[in-house]
Amino acid sequence: MALDERLLEILVCPECHGPVEHKERRKAIVCAGCGLQYPVRDGIPVMLVEEATPARRSST
Repeated sequence: MALDERLLEILVCPECHGPVEHKERRKAIVCAGCGLQYPVRDGIPVMLVEEATPARRSST
């Protein structure tokens, strides 16, 4: 499920306030700054540091 582009424009990482990218295949939002990966559940980004995991390094 694609996320709304307007939502992606305003989202930032709650940990470092860096820019984020939606990785649709991973069902995650990934921070370009600190590398944390936030889950997307039922099309809703869960932007809680407690729910984040270190991002996997890959081209997706």
